[in-house]
Amino acid sequence: MTGRRRTRSTFLPGLLTRHARKGVLSAGTAVACASFLAGCGVVPGTTGDAGDGTITVMTWAPQSTKATNKPGMPAFAHAYARWINAKGGINGRKLNVLTCNDHNDSVAAAKCARRAAKENVVAVVGSYSQYADSFFPSLEGAGIPYIGGYGATNAEFTSPLSYPVNGGQPALLAGLGSALAECGPVVLIRPDTIAGDQLPPLLDSGLKAGGHRASNDQRAAEDATEYDGQAERALRTTSTDGADQGCVVPALGDRNGTFMDSFRRAREDYPEVRTATVLGSVDQTVIDATGGASGPYEGSYITGWYPVASDPRWDGMKQVIREQAFGDNRIDPADAGVQTTWIAYTVFRQIVESLGDGEVSADTVAQALDDGLKVTTGGLTPTLRWRFQDKLAAVGFPRLVNANVTLQVVREGRLVSARKGFVDTTRTLENADVNY
Repeated sequence: MTGRRRTRSTFLPGLLTRHARKGVLSAGTAVACASFLAGCGVVPGTTGDAGDGTITVMTWAPQSTKATNKPGMPAFAHAYARWINAKGGINGRKLNVLTCNDHNDSVAAAKCARRAAKENVVAVVGSYSQYADSFFPSLEGAGIPYIGGYGATNAEFTSPLSYPVNGGQPALLAGLGSALAECGPVVLIRPDTIAGDQLPPLLDSGLKAGGHRASNDQRAAEDATEYDGQAERALRTTSTDGADQGCVVPALGDRNGTFMDSFRRAREDYPEVRTATVLGSVDQTVIDATGGASGPYEGSYITGWYPVASDPRWDGMKQVIREQAFGDNRIDPADAGVQTTWIAYTVFRQIVESLGDGEVSADTVAQALDDGLKVTTGGLTPTLRWRFQDKLAAVGFPRLVNANVTLQVVREGRLVSARKGFVDTTRTLENADVNY
């Protein structure tokens, strides 16, 4: 068995109990991120003074690291603030966006959360971090809701102060398994970590729903510089059934590209097999960089949370980019992080509008959501409503309220819809054999 095991928070078990929204902050919360911490910023021309009718929120994401980077999320948050403020704000209140770089680091993630508490933000909106175990204690101690996280960690689907807008990795893998039920042998290449241990049951739940046997679980080091041996083994396994084309599913996150380099070299000596993965590991820029129509992803099934980027339902987001961030190459409208940030701010806007002329605080924002506020996203998701114990509580995801995914395919080098509409993975996930 290769690789190593770590205790990072992604998809770890545990159900967090609700802290009082108004109370004494933990000792850790009292130590705040410095106001001018590298990577943190404020939209020019706004202030954080709640007394002037300004609403202050925060968006964070990793930037300029050697691993996962999501610079488009805080960049789009700034663009959204400029756009909404140019229209008079939300209910006449100016939106002030603070941003922070979590550096793909647990200490930095905790600093971002402590700064959010110190700055009295009313919510963290449209953010990405793999270190929920580091940032949620400070948010919960201060009663700050986490609206529209990327879905990168299990805690986002368990914390009572989390309000996710998508189904994260669980929904993506369950939906992908359903799409691959007609394949021959299926091999899952995944990290040999505690986080990786949670992936096979989710993929297998979809395969089982389609009458397919479980996948072949192939572990790999998540930080390897090549995967020649794993690629050869996967091809041997998926080539054993001459009647049905096998499918290889790399789920190595940022190392998917490294695996596909090894896979492309090795596949010349084997019968044709299909590849499949989830959005976030692969997007249009990755497909282009690996050869487009002649690359290894041609014909691949890819599950995503939302409609393809060319769908007219994204026109509102694209308008914001055109008006406020036309020359900002950090913001890609096809990036799932940017899309999630747009949806999260769409949700936040409706929350504030529901409060009318009343107080806008972390407490009132969370209370509005807990009281059953329904929000719409222009068809990009189903109508969203959060209850503490939702349908998927039995399998460890009590806050997962949107289990819809879209099925996409790479055709002639372009990522296009493979099936109209959404696929609801709720029932598939309910039957998943996930052990916590």
